[in-house]
Amino acid sequence: MKVPVIDFSSFNGKRSESFVSIGNEIDKALSEIGFMSIINLGIDGRLLQQVFASSREFFTGDPAIKAASAYVSAAENFGYQGLCEEHLDPDKPADIKETFTMRNLSRHAIDDKRWPSTEFRDLMLTFYQACLEGAYKVQRVMASNLGLEPDFFVKHHNGENVSLRLLYYPACGIDKVAPQQLGAGAHTDYGMLTLLFQDDVGGLEVMDKNNQWQAVDYIDSAIVMNSGDLLERWTNGAYKSTLHRVKPKIGQKERFSVVMFVDPDSATSVSVLKSCIRGDKPAQYPPITAGEHVQQRIQASHRGNFEN
Repeated sequence: MKVPVIDFSSFNGKRSESFVSIGNEIDKALSEIGFMSIINLGIDGRLLQQVFASSREFFTGDPAIKAASAYVSAAENFGYQGLCEEHLDPDKPADIKETFTMRNLSRHAIDDKRWPSTEFRDLMLTFYQACLEGAYKVQRVMASNLGLEPDFFVKHHNGENVSLRLLYYPACGIDKVAPQQLGAGAHTDYGMLTLLFQDDVGGLEVMDKNNQWQAVDYIDSAIVMNSGDLLERWTNGAYKSTLHRVKPKIGQKERFSVVMFVDPDSATSVSVLKSCIRGDKPAQYPPITAGEHVQQRIQASHRGNFEN
């Protein structure tokens, strides 16, 4: 599947007229399939390469270091999870992946013993901040296109539920994969926007309008971005929170990816925007707080592995 490619090279935060053409492209992409590819968002490619190298070193390194970085609770949403510890589709076998999740990274304790190293911590914090600034650009364009003041979404995303996540999908033989088991089970994302940085191995699939799974083409230097559940609610269903999954890596080559989940602060009340209500389409969703929705989804994916 070729998802729309949207170029941010013309973006100028001080000139709202630069938002218009980009905003129209985003509106079309998220209305039709809920996915797009972003280029020229301003995130340093060399920094991204360092993050991928650090991720590979961690996941393929000393198991004792990974164990010392263990995830404790869904409420905190921080740390390492091993193979088959998460069910993104709660009705299917556990996912064949390892993860390192870093929620609210700019405020996380710098002396947390679960950091694999000081260098790892500093690199991830730098990348997190760069991704958040990139996401703010997208949010400002989207807000203006929806008839809102430019910082409407930005002011609700201070980082409390914004999470950076490293993912590793190990190569495995087909005899190691249970029926219907995936690298990442079919799911929608929980919050507003997701930024995905992937290698060229492939595996991401998106459900199309005909309920068929379609592989997403890899585009060098592009960030795959999709809308989540709360953006769908804000826009009264106009922007799709689309089912997607990752196939298991059967064969000789593993897959690495890096994801930034840009989810609203917990106290944010998500109500259908007035600009998305019409006489023939009243509000389809009741108000909900972002924290309530995100925690419900995270807890469901862990099937009681953690108390919170």
